[in-house]
Amino acid sequence: METNDADGSRDMLYLVGGLALLIAGAGLIMAHPAVRRQVRNGLDRVVPGIPENLSHGLSTVVPDLQRYLRLRSM
Repeated sequence: METNDADGSRDMLYLVGGLALLIAGAGLIMAHPAVRRQVRNGLDRVVPGIPENLSHGLSTVVPDLQRYLRLRSM
């Protein structure tokens, strides 16, 4: 019995779509400040020092990203 190539493409589409929904859902959940605080506290208990390093790294990346977007829009 031969497998149809369209079935494989459809399965891949479902997989990628599900992954996108998972990422979007996690982003929506993490957008709430109280949830973000709880996750940071949980991470700090498991691996101390990671939340501070993560926030410091993000604060250095955001201005660069904003500068890049401004240059690109010119």
